[in-house]
Amino acid sequence: MTAQTASAQTASTVDTTLAAATAAAPVMAAAAVADRVRWLRAAADAVDAGVEDLVAAALEETHLPEGRLRGEVARTSGQLRMFADALGTGALLEAVIDTADPEASPVPRPDLRRTLRPVGPVLVFAASNFPFAFSVAGGDTASALAAGSPVVVKAHPGHPRTSVLTHRRVADALEGAGAPSGSLGLLVGTEAGVEALRDHRVKAAGFTGSVPGGLALHEVAASRPDPIPFYGELGSINPVFVTTSAVKQRGSEIAQGFVGSFTLGVGQFCTKPGLLFLPTGHGLEEALRRAGEVGSATMLHPGIREGYSAGLARLRQAEDVEVLVDGAETADGVSPSLLRTRLSTFLEQPDALLEECFGPASVIVEYDDEEELVAAAGRLEGSLTATLHAQPEDHARLGDLVAVLTDRAGRLVWNGWPTGVAVTWAMHHGGPFPSTVGSLHTSVGVTAVRRFQRPVCYQDTPEELLPEELRDRNTLGIERRVDGRVTGDDVRSSR
Repeated sequence: MTAQTASAQTASTVDTTLAAATAAAPVMAAAAVADRVRWLRAAADAVDAGVEDLVAAALEETHLPEGRLRGEVARTSGQLRMFADALGTGALLEAVIDTADPEASPVPRPDLRRTLRPVGPVLVFAASNFPFAFSVAGGDTASALAAGSPVVVKAHPGHPRTSVLTHRRVADALEGAGAPSGSLGLLVGTEAGVEALRDHRVKAAGFTGSVPGGLALHEVAASRPDPIPFYGELGSINPVFVTTSAVKQRGSEIAQGFVGSFTLGVGQFCTKPGLLFLPTGHGLEEALRRAGEVGSATMLHPGIREGYSAGLARLRQAEDVEVLVDGAETADGVSPSLLRTRLSTFLEQPDALLEECFGPASVIVEYDDEEELVAAAGRLEGSLTATLHAQPEDHARLGDLVAVLTDRAGRLVWNGWPTGVAVTWAMHHGGPFPSTVGSLHTSVGVTAVRRFQRPVCYQDTPEELLPEELRDRNTLGIERRVDGRVTGDDVRSSR
């Protein structure tokens, strides 16, 4: 096949897929809330029903353990049901009604009614490290479908068969439940993904991956004749700060937790702690060296392995950095590596230590005085998480450090570990650049849906032309904010 023929085939596939999504968009946007809820539940049921085939395919393609994959399938279907539940309550619509007030000062107020509407077709770039929860039917897809937007997924090359199987099951389930054809499409190949991102029919995009890859795609989205929102989750160092008191009272426990966290899943989590700040003379070397007992494991695919090897080499070559645990790299896999340096070195060359090394490697930074931690935190770039291990007697003097970390991270973890992201209403999985492109939004939790919605205000609009959630009669039985008050009652309108 010639390059020209392959390019033509890619363009044809992209066009067909986006045409189907574009045709589905107005149907999905106009669908009743109850219908959209039914679609999401059908998709969740299909994921659960296909668990055996899906896990079998992912086992062959990703090298992840079976228990992890089964848990991830459950998380995927659980996310879909969570969005269905939230949609059913009306919370995702955020209906607000300000009735007309002819006596308002300085000018009469018209009748104003605001809701959230779907943006239209959404392009999702699947992640490598979560073949289900951040892939074809993952959180980005679930939140876009809940918004009422059709989704086109660019499959990740690390698990193509798993992606095709998941798409087939979920797309069939959506259509079987009454969703229009084109509600969920699938593209394969880098060229197809970029071509789709350039296409005017795509109205927003979500991405989880590397900083270089994310920035390149963000540039495409921003440089279109009609720029679109690009929600990219990129790289994160996830620093951990430990006070002297915490080391004295539970140092071994903290060391054990840290080892478990940075080696979990072969270090292939976006919330892996990449820096650990410990007081000089902490005495935890023996406990920390147990990272060397974790053993070797295969990484997700060769591309991630190459990136990890390059990142680890960069850390090893940094000035005044000592190797505490010398992890092995073999043809079959990698074992954890742990390095150590001084805070003065970190402050002198932060760039060498702040680039994410995606895999089972982390750096210990030893400090002499806790007051130095504020300066260290000030050198940090944006991160998904920042963690503090401290004792009650430390609280009064940690205000400045907490303030800086709050400015640098999207989630502040207290006496815990950042790996493990709860899928809830309150979760914020995002942070300042480079952890994400746009720190206002989360890619995990119910409010992830807001990435794929836009507000529309209807002024003095006839009742019969309003969306159902904004009409005087509250037929959906949802809570709405009417004249500043949250209520489930009908509107007594003066129109």
